[in-house]
Amino acid sequence: MLADLRTMIADVIGDEYVSETDIDLDTAFYADLEIESIEFIALGEALQARYGDHIDFPAWIATMEVDDIIAMRVGQLVDHITGSAA
Repeated sequence: MLADLRTMIADVIGDEYVSETDIDLDTAFYADLEIESIEFIALGEALQARYGDHIDFPAWIATMEVDDIIAMRVGQLVDHITGSAA
């Protein structure tokens, strides 16, 4: 799951940036990857394309406070994907 998410992140923010960053479960989307809002939306679209309606990324994000979204780590999204796909 993490490898798939790494690929999607690379597609969204660029392979050259991802190749310089070790993306693991503790990687923060904003602090470490400096992902912008529009890139986060593109990531949501990539998740939708890959997993279909099983992963309702917009609804999941909508349950969070702004500070929680800013502090979100890759592992949280992996947990959401695995929990939703089950």
